[in-house]
This record gives sequence, C-alpha cells and structure tokens, in this order.
Amino acid sequence: MKIDGARFLKDLHDLRAIGAAGVSKGVVRPAYSDADIEARQWLADRMRAAGLRVETDAMGNVFGLAEGPSILMGSHSDSQPEGGWLDGALGVIAALEVARAAQEAGGPAVSVVSFQDEEGRFGVTTGSAVWSGQLDQDAADVLTDNAGVSLAEARAAMGDMVTGPVDPTQFTGYIELHIEQGPTLDSSGEQIGVVSDIVGIRDMKITFSGQQNHAGTTPMQLRKDAFQAVSEFNTLLNDRLRNVVTPSTVWTIGHVSLHPNASSIVPGKAVFSMQWRDGDSDRLARMETIIRETADEVAKSRGIELSYGTLLGLEPVAMDARLRDALAQGAEAVAPGKWRKMPSGALHDATNVARLMPVAMLFVPSINGISHAFEEDTDEHDLVAGVEVLAKAVAAL
Repeated sequence: MKIDGARFLKDLHDLRAIGAAGVSKGVVRPAYSDADIEARQWLADRMRAAGLRVETDAMGNVFGLAEGPSILMGSHSDSQPEGGWLDGALGVIAALEVARAAQEAGGPAVSVVSFQDEEGRFGVTTGSAVWSGQLDQDAADVLTDNAGVSLAEARAAMGDMVTGPVDPTQFTGYIELHIEQGPTLDSSGEQIGVVSDIVGIRDMKITFSGQQNHAGTTPMQLRKDAFQAVSEFNTLLNDRLRNVVTPSTVWTIGHVSLHPNASSIVPGKAVFSMQWRDGDSDRLARMETIIRETADEVAKSRGIELSYGTLLGLEPVAMDARLRDALAQGAEAVAPGKWRKMPSGALHDATNVARLMPVAMLFVPSINGISHAFEEDTDEHDLVAGVEVLAKAVAAL
C-alpha cells in the first residue's frame, strides 16, 4: 500500500477552496451552510472515484463504504464560523487517500466518513452523537443554533443527498487523524502524537433574566443588569474552581448574547455558553455543582431570574490498546524517535464512535499551537507523515 502524497495534498487544498476565506488559508464552512453542502457533494464524488459506495444518513454524515467488513477512518469537514483549513478536513482527506491506496493494493478494506456538525453549531459533535446513539434524532432536531434555527430546519438542506441509515456493525474499528490543536508537538519538535485518551466535556447555556431599563436614568443600586450578573459569575467561578481543578482542566464562556444589546439600555437578559473539560468524570460533576451553585447565588443576590439549557456532554474515553499500538508502530517507522503518546484536550468524533467500536486517534503538529482560527496551519511534510502512519497501521491491522 503506497501513499501518493501529492494526490493527498491536492485533495486537501481542493477541499480548502470550498468556503475559502480570502487570502488566508482559513475556511468558513459551518454545518449545513451552502459551503458545507458543496463540500459534502464534492467529497461524495471523490469517494465514488475511489471505488467506494456513498451513503449519507439523515444527519448528513457522509460515508464512503468499502465492500465487506472494513476499518472506518475519517473526521469532519464542517468548520468553525472562522475556521482553519485542516481541522477535521485533514482526517477526512487522509482517510480517503488511505482508502484509495488500499484499493490500488488490493486491500485491506478501508471506509471513509465525514461526520456532520462536529464543530457544534447545534450541540457537541452532533452528527456522530446521533449516529452512535448518544443522542436521539428527535431530541437533536429541537436543538437550536445561536440564531434560533433548529437542527431539523438546517438539515433539510441536505436534500436528496440523504440515502438512509448507515449500519455501524460493518466496521471493525475507527481511526481518526487530526491536527493537535495545541502547542505540545510543535514546541517539542516532534512529528506524531499517538493519542492515549480524550477528555470529557460538559456544555450548557445559562440565562440571567433581569430588568431592561434606561441606561441614563436608572440608578446603579436599583439595576437588575443581566450582563453585570455574567461578569460577577465569571469572577466568582474562576476563584471557586481553583481547589477542584488540575492544570489540564479548562472552562470557557465562549458566547454571550445580550438583549436588547444596545448602548443606552441596561441589558435585561444575558444568555451565555458554559463549557468545561477534564479527563475525570467525577471532577466534571463537581465542577457542575460549583457552576450551578455560583449562578444561583449571583441570581439571588441581584434579584434576577436564572434558567438553564440542556446539559450536553461526553465522558472521557480511553483509546483501544490494539489500534493505539498499531499507530505507535507506524509512528516509530515513519518518525523514529520523534513521536509521543499524549492525551487529547480537544473533543473529537472518536468519543462518540467509541460507543460502537474500538477507536484510536493520531495527531500531527499545529504550528504555534493555533487552531479554530484562520492562521491554523501544519507543515505539509508533517501532514503526509501522518497519512503514512495511518497506512502502516491499517496494513499491520
């Protein structure tokens, strides 16, 4: 099985051109957008050209299927609202290249997937969550994005691409190549990371409802300012989590929506995202308790109302030892002495797929540790090396 590095890189750049963001390497390809649908149609054509049978489920997860039992490889092709060209796309195109090389060599059987909405327009890795049974389709359909559009409305854009359910029992395991999205490999000068485990995540919306009022005539002591509540909550939370978390624990308020969001009006309502990640389920639960207690205290002290959205989340997942060891052997063959075993602090579709089959992941460096930004990039030599590790692992398996 021989990897064609030039062919792989051409496909990767061709995919980048769909939703390209000006002169940068970044892309704007959110789930179910016109660019996302175009990219999935392009991927389907490339899968067919590689001799794979294309099937697309109701969520818009696109599969290129080999005949008979096969190893499944891939990632996602949707992007953040301002995303990098490699996040997710690398894993899909790498899987496509390994599948082609395997077809040309007469085996083994390799199937490819591009999961939908990994980047969380509607939740947490929504496409693979529904496919794996982590999230029921009916429950997923009522989820809304920040503009109030429901997932049911958005996925209607897939149109006649949808063929029906895709049976997971045909796959013997799942391997996902991804950029690290952090600085570890780049700063150490290493080329490959073999993932040991993926952290767990919790994500929910919190709403503070106060009183909208005039910004010039309402005395400070009489205000029920929803944004001031968010600010106080954030300050208290950072202090109260200090004795619970580890250096690798993270938490983020990443989106805040104010109403009516005007300079001369005291905000009457603030809706914000609250997300936290850790490798220990018990710690995630303790953090949830602190988050809810702190929000409740702030709401009561300010005389405002508090409500929560649905708590979404995934548990920490250890990688399958057999698949992980095959990747380690491939890493030593391709990058001797320049690889390491490491955890993933970012969430990936592999977490959901682990409910159905053995999973493993592989990282290549992110230059300066940058991801989820137009500046995201990786040296092309490292990109090809990652695909070569995948091919060696699949051949060994």
